[in-house]
Amino acid sequence: MDLTVLAYLLYLALTIPLTVWVGRALRRHGEVFLVDVFGGDTGLAHAVNQLLVIGFYLLNFGYLSFFMATSADIATGRALMESVSTKAGGVAVVVGVVHFANVWCLNALRRRATVRAETAPAVPA
Repeated sequence: MDLTVLAYLLYLALTIPLTVWVGRALRRHGEVFLVDVFGGDTGLAHAVNQLLVIGFYLLNFGYLSFFMATSADIATGRALMESVSTKAGGVAVVVGVVHFANVWCLNALRRRATVRAETAPAVPA
């Protein structure tokens, strides 16, 4: 087997589970924020959460695909490890940035909903 093909396989073996792990964490924990943002409407929170997770996966798997190709000559084990670590590290950074952007957006939505609830006029009983 060509070492370039082995580099691709190692890259995918590292980056796909990383992306799936972060996506599952976003799905599981993001819904808690969204339920609060949408005033306890769990159906709406679940739907929005699903859409955000789908967007996360599309963005990250698209990036994984684009970033996989290499023009480097991989002829030694050292070159193989350097190529895979550079590419996997780049993907980890991008997945982390997207994750933190997602968390920031969820928190901003939650903050906005909290401010809106605090400034809303009281409804007479």
